[in-house]
Amino acid sequence: MAMHRLRLLRPLLCQVLVVRSPLMVTSRVSAPLLYPNTPTSYPATCIRLYATKKAKAKAKGQSAKVNINSALVEDIISLDELKGEMTAVLNALKDDFTRNLSIRTQSGALDHIVVTTQDGKFPLNQLGQVSMKSPQLIMVNMSSFPEATAAAARALRESSMNLNPEVDGTIIKVPVPKVTREHRENLAKLAKQFGNKAKDSLRRVRSNAVTQVKKTKDAQSEDTLRLVEKQIQQMADNMALDIDKQLSAKTKELLG
Repeated sequence: MAMHRLRLLRPLLCQVLVVRSPLMVTSRVSAPLLYPNTPTSYPATCIRLYATKKAKAKAKGQSAKVNINSALVEDIISLDELKGEMTAVLNALKDDFTRNLSIRTQSGALDHIVVTTQDGKFPLNQLGQVSMKSPQLIMVNMSSFPEATAAAARALRESSMNLNPEVDGTIIKVPVPKVTREHRENLAKLAKQFGNKAKDSLRRVRSNAVTQVKKTKDAQSEDTLRLVEKQIQQMADNMALDIDKQLSAKTKELLG
């Protein structure tokens, strides 16, 4: 009777138990554990362990981060200078946002508009005196450089601030435009253009750095150069994320 019951249980002992983990384990269980008087032993449960899709995706999306001591590779490239160049790209983007993407036009927002003259390019506030006469009107007094009045008016008109300046002798009157939904959307599009411009500049900085590293291939091992290039890419990726954050915040501000 005992042997008969054991034969009935034997298929159960050989079942495959699936567990979600990337390993495979096998073991044996002796029949005496079930029936002490039975000496025979049989293969026990075969356990096959699988990785979950979530775990696989996480492992695939992650790469080992690099953190090289800049002093150890200074004969290849200055990582500190490279970081400075990449940071300069981000700062230039912030400056573009501040100068060109203001919802409320104020006198200070016109200071850095660049005016092209026969003698070169100059910020508007170096050629004329900018003042806020009322919440609806900005005045630019060009009496110090009257010959640049027409160029200043053109620069104001061609700016991204939706301005329509009126020239009265050496005085430029700039009515403050109403904030419309269309104006907000146009500014948001311009913000995206500035963001793309910053990313292009960042790619050039990264490319120049990689080129500089490859020039030292005769004096460095392939593993060392590969590690440095990975560090450069990691720095560029981090800065690109900062650019995206700045663009996202500015777009949210512009669209309201």
